[in-house]
Amino acid sequence: MRKLDYEFTDKSLLTLALTHRSKGAKNYERLEFLGDSILGFVVAEWLYENFPKLAEGKLSRMRSSLVRKETLAIVARKLGLSEYLILGEGELKSGGFNRDSILSDTVESIIGALYLDANFDVASNFIHRNFKAQFDGISEVSTFKDPKSRLQEAMQKQGFELPRYDIVETVGEQHEQEFTVECALSELQLRSRATAYSRRNAEQSAAEQVLGLFLESNFNKLRKA
Repeated sequence: MRKLDYEFTDKSLLTLALTHRSKGAKNYERLEFLGDSILGFVVAEWLYENFPKLAEGKLSRMRSSLVRKETLAIVARKLGLSEYLILGEGELKSGGFNRDSILSDTVESIIGALYLDANFDVASNFIHRNFKAQFDGISEVSTFKDPKSRLQEAMQKQGFELPRYDIVETVGEQHEQEFTVECALSELQLRSRATAYSRRNAEQSAAEQVLGLFLESNFNKLRKA
């Protein structure tokens, strides 16, 4: 996996980090537990250093916005992790390779695997490198706004067309339907899909992903300038 920018000494650790519990008892859950703690610490340290005047409550809310599953899923998609997930047959058939919860867990398990295979610095560098766009896009104000609002404001601020939301698929009985929604920035050729048990949650997740793509593309443009 070239996008990890790291060569594992113990290849079995990487395999374990990509193995979902649907595949069997030997899975990534313990690595996920470890990686979750490391991620929380690294993000907390970054916020502490970059927002020296903020109180604990506001720092906690900002940390929560950076480590929530939607944010981690954006990082997972950027790394192309869905191509490498090892899933049981049921999860494969139900589209688990693209589910935010599984993708976010996998990011944490990989962080845990990097720590065990190398050291804390390697795991920390992985976080700083792959969460760069999210770190740059966080602010005290943005923490209190939902993803759709933040995406709309970002588009208006830069004079782009507003995002479009389309229901791509609806599955299940009326009382327990799953909605797949696509959020698209046609002008910028950015789009992403998300599935949830309500249209609103699906729209918010899709908006979160597109916002991450937008921030990432802006960051890359600035880096190349």
